Amino acid sequence: MLDDQLIARLAAELQQSQTTRVQVEHFSKRFPHMTIEDGYRVSRAWVAQQVQAGAQVIGHKIGLTSRAMQISSQIDEPDYGTLLDFMRFDCTPGQVLSIPTSQFIAPRVEVELAFILKAPLQGPNVTVEQVLDATEYITPAIEIIDARIEQFDRHTKAPRKVFDTISDNAANGGIVLGGQRVAPRSIDRAWCGAILRQNGAVEETGLAAGVQGDPAVGIAWLANKLAPWGESLQPGHTVLAGSFTRPVAARAGDLFEADYGPLGKLAFRFV
Repeated sequence: MLDDQLIARLAAELQQSQTTRVQVEHFSKRFPHMTIEDGYRVSRAWVAQQVQAGAQVIGHKIGLTSRAMQISSQIDEPDYGTLLDFMRFDCTPGQVLSIPTSQFIAPRVEVELAFILKAPLQGPNVTVEQVLDATEYITPAIEIIDARIEQFDRHTKAPRKVFDTISDNAANGGIVLGGQRVAPRSIDRAWCGAILRQNGAVEETGLAAGVQGDPAVGIAWLANKLAPWGESLQPGHTVLAGSFTRPVAARAGDLFEADYGPLGKLAFRFV
C-alpha cells in the first residue's frame, strides 16, 4: 500500500495534468506494487483537492461495466469515479451544445443512461428494487472520458492498467445531460438504445442491456462499494450507469448526435 504522502503527491500530479493539459506517465509503471485501493485513494485525494478549490460533488460514474472491458483490464468488476459540477453540460431539445475542447486532454464520447436520485442509497446490501425506489428519473447522458494519465506509455506503448484508470477518477472528464426524463419502472431499461453519429456518420449503436443486463444493477453495486469508505449516494446525485457503446475519439469541430429514440436526442459540438 502506498503511504499518504505519496498518495497526495500523485493526486497533485493529476491536478497539474488537469491544469496544463499535459499527461503524466503511468502510476502503475512507477509504483508496480500499488493496489486498486491505492488507486481509489489517489482519486479521492484528487477530488478532495477540487472540493477544497470550490468544486461541488454532483454524483458518480460507473465504468468498465461490460464483460469485454473487464477482461481487457484484468478485473472482474466495474470501477467508479466522482462527478463534479464543472464537468456538467446541459443540452436542450433542438440545441447544438458547444463544448470547449480546451477543457479536455484527449476526449472520447460514450453513450449512457443517468439515474437522478430522490432518496439516499446507503450500502451494504442495496438491491435493484431499492435503486428504482430511490430514483426520481432516468435520462439520456453522454460521458466524456479523458486521460490525465497516458492511455499508452510514451516509451513502451503499453496500455495503462486499471490502477491508473481508477486513480484518474475512472477517466471521467465531463457529462452531457438532456432528453426525456422517465420514471425508472416506466421503461424496459435493458432495451433502451441509442445511435451515436459523429459528423453525420453512424459510429456506434448499442442497448443498455450491455450494462450488466440492467443499468440499475450498477447503481446498486456502486452504493454497496461506497459503504466501506463511509460514503453513500445522495438525493439529487446524478449517477452514470456505464457505457453501452465503445468510446469515440473527439476533436475540435466534431459534431456528435446521440439519438435515443423515444427518449430524445443530444447534439453537441466540440469547439
